[in-house]
Amino acid sequence: MSEETQEQQQTEAVNSNEVMLNGLYAFKVGMSSVYDEEGRSIPVTVLRYKPWIVSQVKKSETDGYESVQIACDPKKAKNAKAANKQHLAKAGFENGARLVKEIRQSLSEDLEVGKHVSINSLQKGDTVQMTGKSKGRGFAGVMKRYNFAGGRATHGSGFHRAPGSIGNCEFPGRVMPGRKLPGHFGDKQFSIKNVKIVDVIPEESVVLVKGPVPGGRNSIVKLMKV
Repeated sequence: MSEETQEQQQTEAVNSNEVMLNGLYAFKVGMSSVYDEEGRSIPVTVLRYKPWIVSQVKKSETDGYESVQIACDPKKAKNAKAANKQHLAKAGFENGARLVKEIRQSLSEDLEVGKHVSINSLQKGDTVQMTGKSKGRGFAGVMKRYNFAGGRATHGSGFHRAPGSIGNCEFPGRVMPGRKLPGHFGDKQFSIKNVKIVDVIPEESVVLVKGPVPGGRNSIVKLMKV
């Protein structure tokens, strides 16, 4: 048997253990830039793909809806719980997984517990909806949180960075819900539509998306085809 035939058989064996889904989860690395065929610079965010394994196939007959549950990043034995061990044992996680996510889609015949999710589920040129959580910036005032102008800083003014009056008249005589006030800034989920996949590099487990991505380094990002 020639070397090419052996390599082809190995590739087919790997591909037979992989499934294609309508989306992926990846981890933010940072921003960079690449050049297209016309020499134009394109700002991209580099996303690192880790191996995800199908841990459960949810069907409408048993679960009320159709989706694929996937797991990643095995836990240490000291952090494992019995329920997680039992649920993820068939997927090959002896001590459970640190990350368990779902991708809602119609089910295909090749979906089985234990199969790997292929990075080629997304291709160069695809348009996706990207979901991530923004950086948490702690407790912040209204000027930082909502870009309030603030008051004058001179001539004895005691109104510098305060939000100002928030009350009402005798009726309704209370602070209305949704008032912009100091509080927890950031750490919210954002979804961005129509994001272009600039490139997918399977040998380096890298996905390049156009533009910025919400969240800090190593934060998880969901990419779903639209």
